[in-house]
Amino acid sequence: MTLTLYTNPMSRGRIARWMLEEIGAPYAVRLLDYGTTMKAPDYLALNPMGKVPALVHDGAVITEGAAICLYLADAFPKAKMVGQNRAAYYRWMLFAAGPLEAAITNHALGLVPPPDRQRMVGYGTYALACQTLQTAVTEDYIAGKTFSAADVFVGSQIGYGLQYGTIPATPALTAYWERIKTRPARLRAETADDAVIPT
Repeated sequence: MTLTLYTNPMSRGRIARWMLEEIGAPYAVRLLDYGTTMKAPDYLALNPMGKVPALVHDGAVITEGAAICLYLADAFPKAKMVGQNRAAYYRWMLFAAGPLEAAITNHALGLVPPPDRQRMVGYGTYALACQTLQTAVTEDYIAGKTFSAADVFVGSQIGYGLQYGTIPATPALTAYWERIKTRPARLRAETADDAVIPT
């Protein structure tokens, strides 16, 4: 069995590394640079988008952060990273990957859908997406009473959003992030990624 993560320490690959640390399986890391090795033919053969992260598990290629988290939770059941509440697990994972990320990105770019086009963008408005996110953190964890892959992915979105000011620092979101940010697996992943950031 081999696991190889293609990543860059200044990317969403940090989420995938956190997930790998949570499952506890050995993995290799291939660091790629924007504009060079990410666009090289050998990497484009794995991910035609030319972006990271990408994960290769025994020859199978998985791209997209949410897909990597979901895949690893299923592929390594002993880690118990599948959410107890499956409905909430899938709901919030894919909400964060789709409507929430689109809302945050468009808001950061200053793109505001006109009222008569809000149904087209999938999130309605940035404010609605952020209000909806609040309801994901009403329990201890995203998908029940135990930590899951949904907390890795949705929690990362919340953590980065609070760090960079792209989501409102509400008491509920701040308290949730405080509950999960010091997990040993996350700290190991952060330390590993920070160590390879170019100076």
